[in-house]
Amino acid sequence: MNLSDSKKKLALTGIVCGLVAVCLAIYGNPANMAFCIACFIRDMAGALGMHQAEVVQYARPEIIGLVLGAFIISFATKEYRSTGGSSPMIRFVLGMIIMIGSLVFLGCPLRMVLRMSAGDGNAWVALIGFILGVGTGAFALKKGFSLGRAYVTNKTGGMVLPALMVGVLLLSVFTTLLKSSESGPGSMHAPLILSLIGGLIFGAFAQKSRMCFAGGIRDVILMKNFDLLTVIVGLFAVMLVYNLVSGNFVLGFNTPGVIAHSEHLWNILGMYAVGFAAVLAGGCPLRQLILAGQGSSDSAVTVLGMFIGAALCHNFGLASSGTSLNPETKELVAGAVTTNGKIALVICIVVCFVIAFTNKRKEA
Repeated sequence: MNLSDSKKKLALTGIVCGLVAVCLAIYGNPANMAFCIACFIRDMAGALGMHQAEVVQYARPEIIGLVLGAFIISFATKEYRSTGGSSPMIRFVLGMIIMIGSLVFLGCPLRMVLRMSAGDGNAWVALIGFILGVGTGAFALKKGFSLGRAYVTNKTGGMVLPALMVGVLLLSVFTTLLKSSESGPGSMHAPLILSLIGGLIFGAFAQKSRMCFAGGIRDVILMKNFDLLTVIVGLFAVMLVYNLVSGNFVLGFNTPGVIAHSEHLWNILGMYAVGFAAVLAGGCPLRQLILAGQGSSDSAVTVLGMFIGAALCHNFGLASSGTSLNPETKELVAGAVTTNGKIALVICIVVCFVIAFTNKRKEA
């Protein structure tokens, strides 16, 4: 059951994942955020009380489904392998950087593609930064960057994050302990069962296809291999058709309701940091969840870093605001990047360079 051995199978994977995103958008997920790893992890962090931004708190079943989908399919196809020990603290920091860059831009690479398919010019601008960031990471790999090898660990070690996700799911269904937004993006979501099933399907297909947004561009740069991009093109095509048919396609900048801003330099730098850190960590935010599901404790640590990064962004004012309409005056209020967010992002990029060129393969 290998979906990565032909471009036709990879394109099919992109189409299936695109259809999942379409269903979630139709049944209640926020506009142009049908499936966003960074935004959904931020919402989950809020639900767990890690930050107090009341409009972005909800235990997203999609994230739980992604991890469990990868876990179930890898176990069923005997690809589950519990590993760890490859510079976990550096990976934790890289997870934080990925989240900070994402919330300055207002979306992960997956949401960037979804926004592109809806005509958001800011996402197309951010793509420049993402490609440059992945390119910088690829250059570091060519110069010998490595975080060291991972080792086989106790089989149950790789099951910790999937087990935690099951715990969050049970808490959200059977208790009122978790927080849930009554307004804003956190209050907009598809039904729980549909979201969970969508996450399971997306996770299973992503695991079997090795789907990775950073990896697709990295492979083109390093090996002239366009295979992984086929998945992304398939997903983009499905979402583009949906947006055109549904009337959600709006070409331009400063579009209210999209949850985006038009500070182009910081859109570029935000996704530059995400692309750079993702290559150093071995995968984009989606890929980290999938790897964690199939047993990688190192990726699980990266995911935990993303949760802490989300909490930092909203506790210390690092996250950007999106362009919106003032409900009283009906005037357009431009989205903006905070001063704290700009400072944090510059620090994150510097840290990426330090990590990239002080961790060599021969030393590892």
